[in-house]
Amino acid sequence: MIKEKAYAKINLSLDVLGRRENGYHDVKMIMQSIDLHDELTLEKTDDGIVLLLDNAELKAEEESGKENIITKAAKAFFDRTKIKGGVKINLVKNIPIAAGMAGGSTDAAATLRGLNRLYETGLSTEELEKIGVLIGADVPFCIEGGTKLSEGIGEILTKLPSPSRTEIVICKPDINVSTKEVYERFDELKDPFHPDVDAMAEALKAGNAKSVAKLLGNSLEDVTKSLHPIIGEIEELMEENGATRAIMSGSGPTVYAIVAEDKKDGLVTLLKERYPAFYVKGHYYD
Repeated sequence: MIKEKAYAKINLSLDVLGRRENGYHDVKMIMQSIDLHDELTLEKTDDGIVLLLDNAELKAEEESGKENIITKAAKAFFDRTKIKGGVKINLVKNIPIAAGMAGGSTDAAATLRGLNRLYETGLSTEELEKIGVLIGADVPFCIEGGTKLSEGIGEILTKLPSPSRTEIVICKPDINVSTKEVYERFDELKDPFHPDVDAMAEALKAGNAKSVAKLLGNSLEDVTKSLHPIIGEIEELMEENGATRAIMSGSGPTVYAIVAEDKKDGLVTLLKERYPAFYVKGHYYD
């Protein structure tokens, strides 16, 4: 039996450079793992892939015929390695679904890492990343996590220095965001916002926490906020109540705020009171 933790991510900076003919987008972004994580347990079986889910929404999707990304990852692993065995995977889901925090991608990455250990195949991180990109653009980053510059469609990764421990508060509205729609609307913008990703990378290299906070930026934020004004409302509330900066992660709808440690609990309490149906919790990255 193998256990794996699948860590969520946030975007410190996300720039969309353009759309390819195949529909994928070229991006330049800095992704950061945080302490929030799902838990996977993997056990060998003689044949087949069995997935046990503790989340009602994921169960409903599977029952409707939609293949879970964990199953896709396991199939990709067995196809790559030509192993005839199988696996039973139990998922404990803690990361909010469809939140812009790579919850599915990180589960797929943990599946690949876990199978590599379970079957002692000795695949390198780079080899696992090559399998991962066939499953999803964020999967290669999630194989190792940490702090990385991500380019191409997400498969070109460059390690960056990890920042000092930073306290954050996460708030995910009780809404669904279509990533496809967000990118389509972004493509229609005449003058989209482009954050300075290179400056963010330099701030991380210099260990300048204040500059990191100031340089937070997301090309997709304006689009998602126009579709869901609650995102802007949450950011405003956060920044009026102790947050240094608040920004959306990925294509949304999750908003995270950088906060001082002594203000984190108060902000969490306020957000829970204001938005009792939302996911609200204090986290950190380092």
